[in-house]
Amino acid sequence: MGTHRTLKRISLLALVVATGLAWSISPVALAQSETPHVEVYGFVQADYIQDFDRVNPAWEDTLRPSKIPTTDGLFGDDGQASISAKQSRLGVLMNFPTANKPVYTKFEFDMFGVGGDEGQTTIRLRHAFGQWGQWLAGQTNTLFMDASIFPNVVDYWGPAGMVFIRNPQIRWTPISGSNSFAIAVERPGNDVDPGQIRNFDPDLGNNITSTQKLPDLTAQFRSEHGWGHFQVAGVVRSIGFETLGTPDNEPSDDELGWGVDLTGSFKFLKKDKILGGVVYGEGIANYMNDGGTDMAADLNSSGNPEAAAVPLLGVSLYWDHWWSDKFSSSIGYSMDSVDNTDLQDDDAFYKGEYASANLLYYPTNNVFIGAEFLWGRREDNGGNDGTDKRVQISFHYSFSTKDIFKKAE
Repeated sequence: MGTHRTLKRISLLALVVATGLAWSISPVALAQSETPHVEVYGFVQADYIQDFDRVNPAWEDTLRPSKIPTTDGLFGDDGQASISAKQSRLGVLMNFPTANKPVYTKFEFDMFGVGGDEGQTTIRLRHAFGQWGQWLAGQTNTLFMDASIFPNVVDYWGPAGMVFIRNPQIRWTPISGSNSFAIAVERPGNDVDPGQIRNFDPDLGNNITSTQKLPDLTAQFRSEHGWGHFQVAGVVRSIGFETLGTPDNEPSDDELGWGVDLTGSFKFLKKDKILGGVVYGEGIANYMNDGGTDMAADLNSSGNPEAAAVPLLGVSLYWDHWWSDKFSSSIGYSMDSVDNTDLQDDDAFYKGEYASANLLYYPTNNVFIGAEFLWGRREDNGGNDGTDKRVQISFHYSFSTKDIFKKAE
């Protein structure tokens, strides 16, 4: 509980510092101007996916290793075809001057349903934030991630082993430019796995629920160079649980969660890039692109049950290559693995692997057509594993109001 009190003091101090609108090093940044600017943009994309194995049917339009079955026949026989327009996107950027500093806003959504809408073609909010000077508030990429290492793939979800979440937050960026620094308080999230606690007390195991009593504290330093960039980001968080329907909701506990994300890119040839990152921490699964749990039941040195923040390692390495002005490819590998606790079940997620290679053709401005081969693998705590292989063919048509009056090329 001492850790909880320390985190509370840190988070309250951060809230005093960060209580308004903010902006920092985000790849979605639009250069501020002295005149009003409004841009409507987006794209329409259709994906034909031929799956040679099977995944959870609600997730058949993308490849997430955590959704691969490790029991034969769980979702039916191998082989499934799908055609989806869920990746299609629409957004509005607005940048306008005020009496002192310009105001910048972004609102963007796609049609890829998740959560209660998983498997559906429905509106999914991506970005909704505003910036005035050094301050940003709203939903956008967490400071703990580096969106610029996301490779040029056509699969929607992308590499499993990288940090990727768009999170509601309040952010302050005191330093900007080629070397940037920002801090933020962000919406907490916590996934608790009671595991084999149900074997000790079924009622107890079924009534355990997660708690998020404090916001997460994130920070990011980024350095841009002609050869590429490097970035260091971190998160400190309080993750906890309590038991419903018991006196004072006991047992309950709070643990320290933390993580460090090291990422970067290297440019060479004309437009080629090597993109990579390594992330490690405890209780950070909520920030990962796929797989794992933040907190799980464990055994202490005396052999008694307790809660523990689950350690996690993620790695991602990709090469974006341009064969010519009209052809490109992206190839790489990513994985994330957790150090399962003593009381997690055999079917708990242990490791996810993701690899892909593609060839994209750009016949004209605002259009590309491409094919991508994807492979994924999931391994459980008990050793069972499953794989998925698929081919995705995508047709992508982008648009922006800033292009309307440009001369066709």
